[in-house]
Amino acid sequence: MDYTYMTHGTCSVMINFHIDGNVITNVSFVGGCNGNLKAISKLVDGMTVEQIEGYLRGNTCGHRPTSCADQLAIAVREAYERNGKSA
Repeated sequence: MDYTYMTHGTCSVMINFHIDGNVITNVSFVGGCNGNLKAISKLVDGMTVEQIEGYLRGNTCGHRPTSCADQLAIAVREAYERNGKSA
């Protein structure tokens, strides 16, 4: 299932990805630091929701309490929970 998440408190404004069960693929960010976000997207491709949360949840950007990586962790958990944990 394709999922779109509107970010909060980051330069990126949206994250798109595909979720199948708890596996995340095809991550893309709209806005933000293009090179860094392309790298994150490649690194997390094929990871589970739990793996992404373990690596990225709680990361901050400068003085902000969140980051694009943290928002991705939040987004994949939300998608997983909203889709009955069996997308």
